[in-house]
Parts: sequence; structure tokens; C-alpha cells
Amino acid sequence: MLGAEIHSQRLARRRSRVIRERLIELALFFAALVSVFTTVGIVYILVKESVAFFQHVPLIDFLTDRQWTPLFDDAHFGIMVLLSGTLTSSAVALAIAIPLGTVIAIYLSEFAPFKLREMAKPLLELLGGVPTIIYGYFALLFVTPLLQRIYPDLPGFNLLSAGIVMGIMIIPYVSSISEDAMRAVPMHLREGSYAMGATRFQTAIKVVVPAAFSGIASAYILGISRAVGETMILAVAAGQQPNLTFNPLEPAATITAYIVQVALGDLPHGSLGYQTIFAAGLTLMLFTLACNIAGHVLRKTFREAY
Repeated sequence: MLGAEIHSQRLARRRSRVIRERLIELALFFAALVSVFTTVGIVYILVKESVAFFQHVPLIDFLTDRQWTPLFDDAHFGIMVLLSGTLTSSAVALAIAIPLGTVIAIYLSEFAPFKLREMAKPLLELLGGVPTIIYGYFALLFVTPLLQRIYPDLPGFNLLSAGIVMGIMIIPYVSSISEDAMRAVPMHLREGSYAMGATRFQTAIKVVVPAAFSGIASAYILGISRAVGETMILAVAAGQQPNLTFNPLEPAATITAYIVQVALGDLPHGSLGYQTIFAAGLTLMLFTLACNIAGHVLRKTFREAY
């Protein structure tokens, strides 16, 4: 009887453990579905409103028109105007963030003393916690006057200062993820390089960076997505003037800045002007998706090579 009772208790505890594990798995499954349903909902709203927009505006005009004046009586809907500002500001930001972020990551991973690395990395990541509106006014009130000493004809609103500050903001994303990828490179690769007579710098550049490039590429793609999706810095410092230009010394509007401008206005829901923000948002999402796909292919290629 005693053995049967002990066996029954064991079975009861086992059933209870299995039930708890199943409940935990179910909770984790529904938590994972939240991100999926959120993405599906965003895509549904963008596509639904964009379809209504393209019923009034031909797609060919949307892609080829060289003016963006959707709120004027003589309305034009050339998304290339906003896309040029987005690409130019992102290019300036990435020209700052990628080289500096990579150099910082190499130093922290391969050269910095342990105490310095443990102190510098959290301080560096604090840059990512500064509100972007602060960066925007920093660009407008500090960086732009500084640049005007070099370029006296530089207007008060321009893509250059906004892009530079945006690049500074992105540096922690690039450096932190890149440094983590480099630290994950097995130590025996470094030891083999040292055994062949390579210096620490040669090992870092020719062994560690190529071996970690799949992770570094992820950092670059995150930086690109962060630059393309930035809003407040550009809304404050770039001018919000629809201008088809790839010159960073000029003011221009970006897709995100335009969405903010319209979303805070008085346009009635369902109007053509209101629907432009969804068409612009869909364009931005497709561009970001293309960058992510390219990054995935790049990571897969380097992961197979190394």
C-alpha cells in the first residue's frame, strides 16, 4: 500500500509538472504571436489605406513625379522628393556611424583593458538612451552654427547637421553589436594568428573582423534601419521642406518627418492628403524590408564562408 501511494504521488507530481510546462509553453507561444500579429496589423493598415490612395493617384505618378505638394490645390505626389531626403540624411549618418562604430568595436574587443571596456561600453550605450528631440535641438543650435563657420552659406536647416548628429546617435548600436560579435569569435583563431607571427592589429583586421562579419553586418543593417526610420532629429534640424535634392547642404523633408507633419495637422480622416502618410509609410517599410533582406543574404554568405 505504501509503495502504491508513493507511486501515485510521483505520478501526480509528474502530471502537475507537465501541466505547468505546457502552460508556460502556451504563454510563451502567445507572447511570440504578439509580434507577429502586430506586424500583420501594421501591414494590413498600410496596404488598406495605400490601396485607397492609389485609386486616386496613379502609381507611375507617385514614383516619377518630381514634386511633393499633396496639401496644395495643385497637388503633386512624387515620393522621390521625400525619398531623396531620407536617403541623403541616412547616407550622412551612416558615413559617421559605421566607420566610428566599427573602430570603437575593434578597440573595445581587441585592445581595451578589461576595466576600461566594462566602463566605456555602458557609457557609450547611454547615447542610445538620449531622447531624439534633444539630438534634434543639439543639431539645430550647436552643430549647424559650427558648420556655418566652415560653410558660411549653409542654411539654418540642412540635412548635413541632422545627418551628423543622427550618425552620432547610431554609433552605440553599431559599436555594441559589432563588439559582441567580435568577442564571440573563438580564441583559438586569435591564438593561431599570433602563432603565425601576426600582430594584434593584423589579427583584429584580418582574422577577427572577417570571422565576425555576419554579426557586424547585422549591426550595419540595424544602423541603416535606425537611420531611415529616424524622425525628430530631421523634423527639427532638416527643415521639412519638400525638396528633390541629394545635396546634404540643402534643407529637405524626409518620409518620417512628413508623416509627423501631417499626423499633427487638421486633415480629416480618409481624405486624400491623410492617405498620403500611409503610402509614404508603405514605401518606407518596403525600403527597410529590402535592406533587411539584403542584410540577411549578406550574413548568410559570410557565415558560410567562415
